[in-house]
Amino acid sequence: MNAHNSLDRQAAGRRSTLVSVAVNITLSLLQLFIGVFAHSQALIADALHSFSDLVSDGVVLVANQQSQKAPDVDHPHGHLRFETAASLAIGLILLAVGIGLLWNSFTKLQNPDAIPEVHGIALAVALIALVAKEGLFRYMLRVARRVRSSMLAANAWHARSDAASSLVVAVGIVANLAGLHLADPLAALIVGLMVARMGWKFTYSSFHDLVDGAVDQETVDRIHAQLVGTPGVLGIHDLKTRRSGDMILVEVDLEMDARLTIAEGHDIAVLARNRVMEHEHVLDVMTHFDPVQPPCTTAPAKAEPPE
Repeated sequence: MNAHNSLDRQAAGRRSTLVSVAVNITLSLLQLFIGVFAHSQALIADALHSFSDLVSDGVVLVANQQSQKAPDVDHPHGHLRFETAASLAIGLILLAVGIGLLWNSFTKLQNPDAIPEVHGIALAVALIALVAKEGLFRYMLRVARRVRSSMLAANAWHARSDAASSLVVAVGIVANLAGLHLADPLAALIVGLMVARMGWKFTYSSFHDLVDGAVDQETVDRIHAQLVGTPGVLGIHDLKTRRSGDMILVEVDLEMDARLTIAEGHDIAVLARNRVMEHEHVLDVMTHFDPVQPPCTTAPAKAEPPE
């Protein structure tokens, strides 16, 4: 990534996250106050979910600043994995919040006679939260896709899980007002399940990247096609991929005509590297030249010197 793209990613991440902070502060305080006043367990659960967003927003702000630092002696590939670590932290936060909501809702359901009727104002607040969180999700996901940030995407989908939970809360409150008092804690239970599921998804994905898991097979196949399609490359083997933040690191052995000079082999390797980096979100391609006997006795293929 060039300096302009890096600064654009950092600025976009900070701006969208600050918008999320403002929305979540307002919603969490409103939901908590009205939830206690209206005796709505589901609305209180949604308030805690919104509050967890503030924690994850803080993680994103710190990681967004750290991940854009230039490479140094201790981090020769840069600091992009700060984003992956932040996504892992967000996942763990969501998982913890979800489990807490599940436990609290389960204990409430053990004593259904003590569940009070919810005040009607809780429904209005739930609907306001639904609209606000869905709007926040669409805004943040648009920014994440523009700058290609999985960390911002994780935070955006966190907001979408909030919107879905607010919908469940609204339905539970409507049912409670209709006389089904168990509906409110049941809605809180469903919110807990949704939050825990989203937390597990991000935790697993981020952990996979941190332990150098390979990228998906579709991406590997595209990289393979770019490499073997390079003029002068007779074949490849030992193709390896791993992630560094949102970027991909590639290692590969290139098979070339054994009669090529070192300079000619180098030019072909550079061409193969450039082809991959032009078409994929790749940070670097490490190549090794393996000399092989060509299938025929024609003159060895030569690559045009890279620009």
